[in-house]
Amino acid sequence: MVGRIPVIDVHPLVEGGQLPAKATVGESLPVRATVFREGHDRLGAEVVLTGPDGVRRPPVRMAEIAKGTDRYEARVTPDAEGAWTFEVQSWSDPLATWEHAASVKIAAGVDVDLMFLEGRLLLERIDSAALTAAERAVLDGALDAATDVSRPAEARMAALASEEVVALFLAHPLRDLLTVAGPFPLFADRRRALYGSWYEFFPRSEGAKIDTRTGAVRSGTFATAAKSLQRVADMGFDVLYLPPIHPIGEINRKGPNNTLTPGPGDPGSPWAIGSTHGGHDAIHPDLGTFADFDAFVKKAAKLGIEIALDLALQAAPDHPWVTEHPEFFTTRADGSIAYAENPPKKYQDIYPVNFDNDFEGVVAEVERVIRLWMSHGVRIFRVDNPHTKTVAFWERVLGDIRATDPDVLFLSEAFTRPAMMHALGAVGFHQSYTYFTWRTAKGEIEDYLREVSTSSDHLMRPNFFVNTPDILHAFLQYGGPSAFRIRATLAAMSSPSWGMYAGYELYEHVAVKPGSEEYLDSEKYQIRIRDWEGAAAEGRTLAPYVARLNAIRRAHPALQQLRDLVVHGADDDHTLVFSKGDGAGDTVIVVINLDPHATRETTVHLDLEAAGLPESFAVRDELTGEEWTWGRHDYVRLDPGHQVAHILTVRSA
Repeated sequence: MVGRIPVIDVHPLVEGGQLPAKATVGESLPVRATVFREGHDRLGAEVVLTGPDGVRRPPVRMAEIAKGTDRYEARVTPDAEGAWTFEVQSWSDPLATWEHAASVKIAAGVDVDLMFLEGRLLLERIDSAALTAAERAVLDGALDAATDVSRPAEARMAALASEEVVALFLAHPLRDLLTVAGPFPLFADRRRALYGSWYEFFPRSEGAKIDTRTGAVRSGTFATAAKSLQRVADMGFDVLYLPPIHPIGEINRKGPNNTLTPGPGDPGSPWAIGSTHGGHDAIHPDLGTFADFDAFVKKAAKLGIEIALDLALQAAPDHPWVTEHPEFFTTRADGSIAYAENPPKKYQDIYPVNFDNDFEGVVAEVERVIRLWMSHGVRIFRVDNPHTKTVAFWERVLGDIRATDPDVLFLSEAFTRPAMMHALGAVGFHQSYTYFTWRTAKGEIEDYLREVSTSSDHLMRPNFFVNTPDILHAFLQYGGPSAFRIRATLAAMSSPSWGMYAGYELYEHVAVKPGSEEYLDSEKYQIRIRDWEGAAAEGRTLAPYVARLNAIRRAHPALQQLRDLVVHGADDDHTLVFSKGDGAGDTVIVVINLDPHATRETTVHLDLEAAGLPESFAVRDELTGEEWTWGRHDYVRLDPGHQVAHILTVRSA
């Protein structure tokens, strides 16, 4: 039903307000609405938040985004974790209406006494008890101007139209014909849902050794992997994601490079979960015990690192579920259980879960598994291929977990169609992998940055991984070390959450075959022993550069935001420019040469108004320490062999 002062097209809404839009504690959230009315009388609009405690926060005045559009916006900031609501309130604004009419009529000598009388009556309606002492003085002065007939009309009107009086009208409007749209739901998550630097390693590879007597590879353990935590912390990562740590199936086990002929010492894929040693609620015996895992989590926490654990809802043929819960799977016409396929790819070592045969049973078992790992200190889960499971299942499970433990976060690994990615975010996933890996040209990167920061921000939060065990993009295969610096800089500076998989810092770039994005000797199927110390000693590592990127991110709140990103222009089609701000004075300008093979010289054109910058200001390059004065048009030269980007912090006006 349309209100007296109509409010339509409210944003952010998810499914018309049936599901909560995404918010984060301390993050500025834009609320927009179209607000209009009949005739020429003025109106006002505000956003009112109500917190998880049921307390309404002070209203925030909305402003028209562009004059004449009737589209209004206000920025609001949740200050506590939990379920929030917001309302958009509109009203007839008699003070603004009078001020406009009086300034025109009194200047023309029309209805002068009547206009001052109407102004006095409106001023008397302002609740003086709600004013500060300074505001009461302004109100008293305005009343004097409205009633003092001994003063010239122009002087009286000038006093009533002063900045102080206008500010009083804005701060204490008379809300006639009040209309309320809402309440609409938001959910404010903890900061880690928005901001974090992720690193991925396989515990079985960390500290693994070759037996000099037999030549066999001895798996790393949680105890040996714990020694790698300092290396992860030194690079500035605050989330460590572990692929599945559960027992690996023996039946149909895969060998190196996804072959069907494993040797007796081949460890198999961690995603083929389950064996006689247990399932999703067990730890692979080669890695250690629950006590070892608890010690690993505890040491990580001391270094400021949260552990994220893989949640892969699938089973190896010898998983306990196969015999205990055959209803969890799909039985084919010949009586066999269907294994996973993504033609032409086949995963004979994995049985996908059927969510329709026993929905409640699967929900109960999965929640049991999640809560088990929660009890061992895991508060973040990276969910494998959630788009191959029903959305209704995730809405149920994530809702149940949120109801009791709203700090537990879920990252969606859904490289799929936008509708599914957005739906998964809408029903509760806190973050999502994205198409970032495949966006390498300037135009498509610009479009994608705008999309994730403004179009889909209420549905999903992006996590820009530069590589994964499954994805080695051609840009990295053929771009050399400069390509690795370019992609790390772009991900770390443009997205509040970014990530990389171990080996990236060593420039690992060889694919299993031309045209493939699979790594040669993929760690998914075999243990990788890397010489971290040797690479560091010889300078064959990107680790110091990654550490600098993460240090810059931690120092600048602007880089911890999603929504305040502005794309700027450059004459060169391989030079990307964007800025980020936090709304409180911190602004970072990033200029990146997207060509790993050639030096680029160009002129950068900044949209100063959009970025909230003056015509001239000082900047400091956080990578080199150099300082310059910048403005609307600026020359840059970036040699990828020396420096792939400028990361400029605005120092002063």
